[in-house]
Amino acid sequence: MTTPLKRINRRMPGWAKAVSALVLVLVVFFAGIRLSVLPGLKDLFGTETKDRSGPALLQSIQDMSRYDAASGNFQIVVDLEKDAKFLPDAIRGSRTLYVGAGTVDAFVDLGKVGKDDITVDKNRTSATLRLPKAALGRPALDPERSYAVSKQRGLLDRIGDLFSDNPNSEQAVQKLAVKRIGDAAKDSGLTARAESNTTGMLKGLLQSLGFKEVTVTYGT
Repeated sequence: MTTPLKRINRRMPGWAKAVSALVLVLVVFFAGIRLSVLPGLKDLFGTETKDRSGPALLQSIQDMSRYDAASGNFQIVVDLEKDAKFLPDAIRGSRTLYVGAGTVDAFVDLGKVGKDDITVDKNRTSATLRLPKAALGRPALDPERSYAVSKQRGLLDRIGDLFSDNPNSEQAVQKLAVKRIGDAAKDSGLTARAESNTTGMLKGLLQSLGFKEVTVTYGT
């Protein structure tokens, strides 16, 4: 008995069968390359992740002389939009709403303190220390607390992601978040808190060694 599918298959010319087969091969090929485009589809094929990374190699060691006296936690909402000239957003363009959370440390570099910056009286009961001003470290973005709220991309951008080695890259918004966090740290009074904490630490340390009067100042 001839099924309807076989009858249709017989009516198709040879070139049509070849084109159909080629399309099927291309679909399977690109599906294998971008399998992650369809959530959950990888599980049907039993994918397995193997870590073949080599051991970490120690390249250098640096002695730390700075005293981390304060740390600030910051959160910023980044709304980054990229538009293309002469093309509507539905065709080319992107907009990402990203929540960036990170920390900035404030420190005093005690390694810059020289002999002339420390004065002790003859009775060793009074000490004066002149330290460099507190500075800010580099902002560190916390990947556990940072995330994209929404992403809008044009048709050409979505197609480009299919052939990209790093689809949906958030590098641009992450860099902007780090910059915004760094700018916020400068206006937060974090360095003043670091200097106050450093003063308290040194006074407590020297007073435990017998000094009754301890003065700490900060230079340029």
